[in-house]
Amino acid sequence: MISVIERAETSATATVLNKLADALGVSLASLFSEQAEETISPLARHDSQSVWQDPSSGYLRRQLSPPGYGTPIELAEVIFMPGQSVTFENAMRSIVTHQQIWMLAGEMHITVEGQCWQLKAGDCLAMTLGQLIVFHNPTSISARYLVALTTLPSTSGRP
Repeated sequence: MISVIERAETSATATVLNKLADALGVSLASLFSEQAEETISPLARHDSQSVWQDPSSGYLRRQLSPPGYGTPIELAEVIFMPGQSVTFENAMRSIVTHQQIWMLAGEMHITVEGQCWQLKAGDCLAMTLGQLIVFHNPTSISARYLVALTTLPSTSGRP
């Protein structure tokens, strides 16, 4: 599967990429990060930030953080299409990833281990990956939110 994705013969869904990140022991955001060719800069200009679209749900993810800079915080902007859902079946991870979702516009329902949180503009939800998480936009307009992630080595095998 990795080879097929690398050759651009298919575009992996968010769910497949999440499983790949789990298997590699890295964050999902790091799969979108491209190493700077010459020098690593603390600045990521808007027109050079990588954008990826989930072929299944159509959601757009813009990697905001400067690639390869080595900061423990990763930021991404997501535009989530109306009526769509994505499920992340996070397995036990070799890394602990803390994630916060800050709603900028629209509405999202985010279910973490059976608990559904209804987020509107201005709301912020914190969670630790390694749990079943479902993202759903129940409205007829796109939702826009910021994802902030920080990753630490796991000391117990499960956060």
